[in-house]
Amino acid sequence: MRKTPLYAALLVTAATVLPLSLSAPAQAATTTWTADLASHNEDNSNIANADGVVRLAGGPAHAATDQLNLENGIIMFDPRQLPAKANTVAAALDGAVPADSELAVDVRGLKADGQWTEWTEATSDAPAVLPEASATVQVRMMLTAPYGSTGPVAHKLTLSASTSMAPAVAPHAARSYKVYATREGLVGSTTANGHKIVSHDHFVALPSGKSLNPNGKKTYQVKVCAANGRCETAPVWDVGPWNTKDDYWNPSSTRQEWKTLPEGKPEAQAAYQSGYNGGKDQFGRKVSNPAGIDLADGTFLDGLRLTDNAWVTVTYLWT
Repeated sequence: MRKTPLYAALLVTAATVLPLSLSAPAQAATTTWTADLASHNEDNSNIANADGVVRLAGGPAHAATDQLNLENGIIMFDPRQLPAKANTVAAALDGAVPADSELAVDVRGLKADGQWTEWTEATSDAPAVLPEASATVQVRMMLTAPYGSTGPVAHKLTLSASTSMAPAVAPHAARSYKVYATREGLVGSTTANGHKIVSHDHFVALPSGKSLNPNGKKTYQVKVCAANGRCETAPVWDVGPWNTKDDYWNPSSTRQEWKTLPEGKPEAQAAYQSGYNGGKDQFGRKVSNPAGIDLADGTFLDGLRLTDNAWVTVTYLWT
């Protein structure tokens, strides 16, 4: 999902784009547009933007990481139809981000098979590089700040799409790994995408926003199978456990953080089992279990019929 803080007047332009390798295609024409920061997409969550300035609305949304003092907000922009296919999108943000806050600009592309790619962050250092070129892209901003703080503010967001980088390698089959699952619970709380958790809810949390769906949507789903033979397919509606930028299901070369870990091993598992990162998560907390996925109560109790936290096999269906 993010999470390197972006600071005031963050600028990422096509001029700063560097080729990933000597085999990168030649620079193509760039399409530039300005996001409508006053837009009211149905998938917006905990955002105030009536005046065209984006800020957190002060609601209860937060990721399932036990960092309950952190408020999350998402503004989704309508999909953008480009005049030609592109695989690289750069972002230029005019705004202010305090040291205790974060603001991430994420991009995804509509693939030839009609499915969306994962969200990929466009940072101050590098644009988002999609696994395949697309004529339809979508952009979102994710804001995070401690409750009661000033929080990040965005005044203007300019996007530039091109094919100036070699595409990332797209997988050919859904990845599947055995990870430790914990029960999320938290009935009555609000998840990172604005979903209010109900009794016996059915969804999961993964420790990266790259696969976070808007509230109620099911673009990114996992199939979870327990040792008892029961399985359930559920959408990703929250971020956690432990970390928020650990897309451990992706290759180490493209993983957001913890690139020294093998593909399929969550950072929390490595910290718990072998003392990786000093036995701590990204927030500096001592990891007390190896969880790589959180299960909502309905998925945990009704779908899988688990009675305690357990190792499960997870297939990441969008990969």
